[in-house]
Amino acid sequence: MTTPHRWTLTLRSVGLVVVFAGAGPGFVDAQEPTPTEAQSEIEGVQPEPGVEGLGSLTLRELMDRFGVPGVSVAVIRDFEIHWAKGYGVADVVTGQEVNPETMFQAASISKPVAAMATVRAVQDGLFELDDDINAILTSWKLDGGTFTAERPVTPRGLTSHTSGLGDGFGFPGYDPGETLPTTVQILDGHERSNVGDVFMEREPLTFYEYSGGGVTVMELALSDARGMPFDELVKAHVLDPIGMTRSSYKQPISAENDRNAARAHDQEGRSRGPKWHVYPEKAAAGLWTTPSDLARFAIDVQRTAGRDEGAVLRRQMINEMLRPVGVGPYAVGFSISKLGEGWYFGHGGSNWGFRAQLLAHTAKGYGFAIMTNADQGNALIAELSRRIQAAYLWDSVAEGVQRGYRR
Repeated sequence: MTTPHRWTLTLRSVGLVVVFAGAGPGFVDAQEPTPTEAQSEIEGVQPEPGVEGLGSLTLRELMDRFGVPGVSVAVIRDFEIHWAKGYGVADVVTGQEVNPETMFQAASISKPVAAMATVRAVQDGLFELDDDINAILTSWKLDGGTFTAERPVTPRGLTSHTSGLGDGFGFPGYDPGETLPTTVQILDGHERSNVGDVFMEREPLTFYEYSGGGVTVMELALSDARGMPFDELVKAHVLDPIGMTRSSYKQPISAENDRNAARAHDQEGRSRGPKWHVYPEKAAAGLWTTPSDLARFAIDVQRTAGRDEGAVLRRQMINEMLRPVGVGPYAVGFSISKLGEGWYFGHGGSNWGFRAQLLAHTAKGYGFAIMTNADQGNALIAELSRRIQAAYLWDSVAEGVQRGYRR
């Protein structure tokens, strides 16, 4: 009988050593790391000799290179948070350190969390995903012109960026203390608003175009349907049921939460002046949260999709958030992508002085959330993402690594 072997496979592309244990003649299986082992690999405490480039740098060196004062990470494994940890400082002015409870602006990751609130309203029978949005709105109406003669703008289209809206803008936010526009004023391009009005540019489902304005239309429709302020309805129907206790759409952030909230920093890691910007476009950009809470949100989606054990939606409804609508890369709220052998859901976020990323497997129960407090945070996130995927041998890395090597 052949004795199982144990040896080391070196992944020089990521500066990582992965140990495999033999599972039978000719094959080896990957051993998953403990939290401490994974943190050591991701922090680059012991990079492999001879590795060059970003893979040779420690996390502290990466943060210095990209001018990112603080970063917070939560890693999902087996439908649970495997570990969560904060690094660096939340605020260069005060020197306050990042910890797992430090709140960051989620920026556009606000959108899929808000989309879950929309799907929950569908589940509760308030409207359907393919209803005409003007049949839901009561405080404002969308002028579709001739573009909606054959097909209406719908919640599905607004949450998947296929509605035909042509606003084409992101949201820069407002300095604290500025007079904020109402949601209707934002949609109308009122003088109080710092962006243009929302308008139709093409027929729905013609092609995909990212539309923060469309998400804001959906925010207003959801508030009209529920008869509640948006931040309160999402808290009641999504955040509280999932246990996202360090999350809020309240704008500006409450004084209590601000005591452990990150400051916005520029590309050099310097304070941008005001501690943060205020985003009255709550569904599109207004969520304050932590990586651990975003991980809980992703886990709820994974558990619902695979086991029908979620806190908010039934499996049938969560599938609407994981199935692309047919045009573009989005489902209802989430971006859907194939990486290597796996299918993943997630979203990125980019606000004034903040960058973040959420990514999770649709079936296998792993993922991560990373949040930073600087304009160059995406460069750091990309390297941390690569290290996490390699350390845990996601099916997004080389197929041969995942399936084992034949002798």
